[in-house]
Amino acid sequence: MNTLNKVIKELMSMEDKASAEHCLRFFKCGKGEYGEGDMFLGLTSPQIKAISKKYYNTLTLAEIEKLLQNKYHDARAAALSMLVERFEKGIDTKKIFNLYLKNVSYINNWDLVDISCYKIVGRFVYENKCYSVLDKLANSGHLWSERIAIVSNMYLIKRGEFAKIKEFAVKFINHKHDLIHKAVGWLLREMGKKDEVELCVFLDKYAKKMPRTALRYAIEKFTPERRKHYMTK
Repeated sequence: MNTLNKVIKELMSMEDKASAEHCLRFFKCGKGEYGEGDMFLGLTSPQIKAISKKYYNTLTLAEIEKLLQNKYHDARAAALSMLVERFEKGIDTKKIFNLYLKNVSYINNWDLVDISCYKIVGRFVYENKCYSVLDKLANSGHLWSERIAIVSNMYLIKRGEFAKIKEFAVKFINHKHDLIHKAVGWLLREMGKKDEVELCVFLDKYAKKMPRTALRYAIEKFTPERRKHYMTK
């Protein structure tokens, strides 16, 4: 048995059917929903993390890519965790970045995006100053690529760079999907943690136009009085 098959067998051995059923509902996998057709084993985040730590440096990059293309959401999550482990240790960072962008169609739910994109795409973009990558993702018209573009800003925000998240917050102000509104609001909130004045200046200009979901996320850490001020603008 090769190592990849061993990993898949180990993942399958931890299947929890009741948890898998819950995941189908939680991640909106019904007909017409954003996760339609996905499949779950029902593993917990600690189980997936343990597998990734065990095998991230044993599997080849090509094998991790195959795992990322697996039909089970849990396997794709494990593959992404392995890529993050390798990237953060400086192993094949450019190859991982390119592999990640090549396989965006498999990074197809909000949790998969959120556990990985800012640690790989965000960091690579920041360190190599190739911000056009985020623009290309944002302009793709593809829900998960758009969310990757937004959430990748986490790495930039933590280093005091706010221009892109403000640009995207305006760009997606009329987006039809609440997953984009939530991501925008979340990242604006993170910007506010670094610089509340910067967030307030942005909200003073755009709060009236923003989707309510995005605004609620953005002002979550404000005082009740300040939250009321922006919600009633």
